[in-house]
Amino acid sequence: QVQLVESGGGLVQPGGSLRLSCAASGSFFRLNVMGWYRQAPGKQRALVATMSSGGSTTYADSVKGRFTISRDNGKNTVYLQMNSLKPEDTAVYYCYLGIIGTGTAYWGQGTQVTVSA
Repeated sequence: QVQLVESGGGLVQPGGSLRLSCAASGSFFRLNVMGWYRQAPGKQRALVATMSSGGSTTYADSVKGRFTISRDNGKNTVYLQMNSLKPEDTAVYYCYLGIIGTGTAYWGQGTQVTVSA
């Protein structure tokens, strides 16, 4: 029932910025974690950043100080502000929603971010 719709990906030069958005539709339990994973060609999907409904955040070491996750619980929307982008940030970025205590997870369709050198 839950669907995640992502937007904001695109092409950017090194050092540039992008802002990703993910809006969740449908009904789900209020205790949850929303965030972003990414997958580069030939590599496994890896965590980028998460934020719980209570406000706790987690960041991959590779993006700390450059990326900022935020969310609007009233809109069921999560954002990822990406600054100082590097070529190694190039990947498909996937939004996810995890329901705390259930192990249930939902995934977006993915949005391409390309940082060209």
